[in-house]
Amino acid sequence: MGGEWSIQDLARAAGTTSRTLRHYGQLGLLPPSRVGANGYRYYDQDSLVRLQRILLLRELGLGLPVIAEVLAGEQDTKAALRTHLDLLRQQQDRIARQIASVRTTLHKTEAGEPLMPQETFDGFDHTRYRDEVIERWGKDAYDNSDRWWRSLSEADRRTHQQTHLDIAADYGRAQQAGLAPADAEVQDIVRRHFDWVAVGWQGGHPDARAFTGLGEMYVADPRFARNYDKHGVGTAEFVRDAMRAYADAHLE
Repeated sequence: MGGEWSIQDLARAAGTTSRTLRHYGQLGLLPPSRVGANGYRYYDQDSLVRLQRILLLRELGLGLPVIAEVLAGEQDTKAALRTHLDLLRQQQDRIARQIASVRTTLHKTEAGEPLMPQETFDGFDHTRYRDEVIERWGKDAYDNSDRWWRSLSEADRRTHQQTHLDIAADYGRAQQAGLAPADAEVQDIVRRHFDWVAVGWQGGHPDARAFTGLGEMYVADPRFARNYDKHGVGTAEFVRDAMRAYADAHLE
């Protein structure tokens, strides 16, 4: 069963060139199923499957010599295709997460909403950012928070984010009312803030150093400062001072 395709037809269908297919043939990667009396190369259904495997492996970054070794060692075509399918699904999932991450970052940046490392870098290589996060909050906090954020439904994530928006707005109102950072009413807001932060630590709580360090970051990092300063100039500093007062009074 199946048809037969000329080298030109196969190249056109695969989005490549006849020259590339001839090169694959010279390397033993894609021999023609037959060569006509006129010297033309023809390819059958098995050739289609083999070329698909070559192109998939190329997209995964493998060089032609390595691909030759892989194909030589994969005698079960169906098993090889299942492996390719699994790899493509993993890639599809990663790309879908990257799209969702960038969409969330764009939306929250436009709306002035707080960003979270777990959602900002979801689907990307965390290696570049992991050290910075661990330095600020500790390895356990990073790992626990990462696992927790991935386990949430979209509705739960929105609820968690809205809780912080409400807390930020309350900080702004307290500052506008002229309350001091150590005022009992402000410290009640900080307690809610601390509980919100602790949720992501899953089984642990930030100590005084971690919590005050978070407050310092709200001032030092413009991405986070704008989440508070939109409620009034200097609100980020107000939040930092309130968090420090809370840490001094309640945390080790």
